[in-house]
Amino acid sequence: QVQLVESGGGLVQAGGSLRLSCVTSGDTFSSLGMGWFRQASGKEREFVASIGWRGTNYARSVKGRFTISRDNARNTAYLQMNSLNPEDTAHYYCAADRSGGGWSTSTQYDVWGQGTQVTVSS
Repeated sequence: QVQLVESGGGLVQAGGSLRLSCVTSGDTFSSLGMGWFRQASGKEREFVASIGWRGTNYARSVKGRFTISRDNARNTAYLQMNSLNPEDTAHYYCAADRSGGGWSTSTQYDVWGQGTQVTVSS
């Protein structure tokens, strides 16, 4: 059974950076597609970025500022977030996709972590 644990969230000023990590256990990490999603207070969960055999994919709102990557030796996916602004404030979730593709639709993902909070102050 795949388990995901996110870390790296916190409070940062606008213009700052954070790197989120998602450590995976219980499955062959290299075969998984990985995605990052976020949910702001009062809003629906939205796609942020994904990585898999389909390549990398980003939401328009974060393209050029965020970078998704993975380290298969460490069973870890990362989300480097630069030039953060208050609109990026949300709870960020890591998700695993057993098909390996890395999709932008949340329903394609099989396992989710508990998430980590990112708060960007103006």
